[in-house]
Amino acid sequence: MAALAFINRNLLVYRHTWGILVASVVEPLLYLLSIGVGVGQLVGTLPGLHGVSYPEYVAPALLATAAMNAAVNETTFSAYTRLHEENVYAAILRTPSTTADLAIGEIGWGAARGALSGAGFLAVMAALGLVRTPVALLAVPAAALIGASFGALGLLTMTFLRNWHDFQMIQLFMLPMFLFSATFYPITVYPPAIQIVVRALPLYPSIDLLRGVTLDDIGAPIGYALAYLVVVGGIAWLLAARRLRALLVR
Repeated sequence: MAALAFINRNLLVYRHTWGILVASVVEPLLYLLSIGVGVGQLVGTLPGLHGVSYPEYVAPALLATAAMNAAVNETTFSAYTRLHEENVYAAILRTPSTTADLAIGEIGWGAARGALSGAGFLAVMAALGLVRTPVALLAVPAAALIGASFGALGLLTMTFLRNWHDFQMIQLFMLPMFLFSATFYPITVYPPAIQIVVRALPLYPSIDLLRGVTLDDIGAPIGYALAYLVVVGGIAWLLAARRLRALLVR
């Protein structure tokens, strides 16, 4: 219940700043229009992908990116502010809440932000004619899972940040991950050794999951993606709760 109260607190705060929710969709939308649709006119249909057009191939990857960005921004930038600038966490811990509740609340809010961004981007995809099947509605809960997993990773990372300058290191990791996680082309273009590295990045299974549901291609990769996101997110939550306890409980 304490975690739900924390999520409700964030909802009350963000009801006056809904523009932030819209902004999380804008960047991937620009990539979709410039690369997915623009370059897609030159690429046409991708070979070996059952007649999937290039925009249809790129769009689910950018939906995953929208969910990732929304969750990470909340559990790094915003959470850092709540921890160090606003002292929100310290105030919450004066109630019966624990650091584990705080971690669950932040990760739950990351899941909610992922779902909201995913739903918004899915609506854009539908408007552009890039949704093939009603199964694509599963992209919203899938985006929530992606938000939860990246939210846990973001929260864990936030607990190690020493000052605002350290945020540059987050972007230094996230941008290459976005560009090389088979976002714009199949992973088979890489040598086998590089493929192993890419598959280990959390964005790759997220993209696999959303491509599966939006292109109605349910198979083994989706099972791996679900297991990966649940396990990695769970481990990150446990570690983040421990780190928050070390920072806040003295």
